[in-house]
Amino acid sequence: MEYQICNRCIMDTSDPDIVFDEGGVCNHCKSFDEKIRKAPLDDVTKRTELEKLVQKIKEDGKGKEYDCISGVSGGVDSTYLTYMLKQLGLRTLIVHVDNGWNSELAVKNIENIVSKLHLDLYTKVLNWEEFRQLQIAYLKASVIDLEALTDHAIYATLMNVAAKNNIKYIINGSNFATEGILPLSWRYDEKLTDDVNIKAINKKFGKGKLTDFPLLSIQRFAYLTKVKRIQMIDLLNVMPYNKDEAKKVISEKLGWRDYGGKHYESIITRFYQGYILPIKFGIDKRKAHLSTLIASGQITRNDALDELKKPIIEEALLKQDLEYVPKKLGLTKLEFEEIMANTPKQHNEYATNKKTRDFLFSMNRKFKK
Repeated sequence: MEYQICNRCIMDTSDPDIVFDEGGVCNHCKSFDEKIRKAPLDDVTKRTELEKLVQKIKEDGKGKEYDCISGVSGGVDSTYLTYMLKQLGLRTLIVHVDNGWNSELAVKNIENIVSKLHLDLYTKVLNWEEFRQLQIAYLKASVIDLEALTDHAIYATLMNVAAKNNIKYIINGSNFATEGILPLSWRYDEKLTDDVNIKAINKKFGKGKLTDFPLLSIQRFAYLTKVKRIQMIDLLNVMPYNKDEAKKVISEKLGWRDYGGKHYESIITRFYQGYILPIKFGIDKRKAHLSTLIASGQITRNDALDELKKPIIEEALLKQDLEYVPKKLGLTKLEFEEIMANTPKQHNEYATNKKTRDFLFSMNRKFKK
């Protein structure tokens, strides 16, 4: 494919599925515009929607210890969301999944959230030996979404904690303003509820059955959402959200400190986005992050292009991570280099829950009719 870059954002043909119109504008921009079109457009409408939603959550939380739960990582989105939940008067149980890769800044940011907002924190500490072996299995499988493991564990933990505490609402930090553009070819889209794919990769490349890792099957997801009526709400989509302004607020109110790139509060995420993705898969994830900010009017295209000229990760920090990450995983330098040299594979080259998922979706459509 001949190289081409979008005339509006900075997404390019590093996404093999990208499509451009006659004016050179990509499908990601058009998809983003469609999402915004369906969402509340102005701040007044957003405020009205937010007030209705908060009132509903409070009503359903009467007689319970908590109105809702929310995950925290120490990053911008989750920290700002937690702060806003407090301002809205919601009684929130915050949940953190410790996968063994937290940076010192992330730990301190979470401590500040708890102490300054006076919130209860539930921490799920993953079994390190099991998680380490599972991450190695994913690296050996050569699939693109190494982060699927942590994302799945977080989602499963939130669902389990909500069910155990009879909490109906899970509030997360996902939002159009900073995450509205991310190609399907750069991730495994079904990762949150596909325990089959995780088990298949672990069976082929791992060591032993998974005993402690939080798994969420599509069947349990259907039970929790359809029978227990647990809902996942992207609250930041119904309030004005500007990333730079959010950083100023949480820095001032919570003593939050910046850690660099998006999701760099995690060492493994920093290494994954700063080294594994660009070197093995030819992907600079900043293109999606910056394109989202362009589409949401938070930065200009020229500013984004200037940002791309900078190294994905500082040379000294990359050198440090190249030593630290393989060693922490228990891999020699040669073993890690051999893994990096393996041919990339699709997640669906290993078993998935697609048949079960398709069946449940078809049944759901029939019941709706």
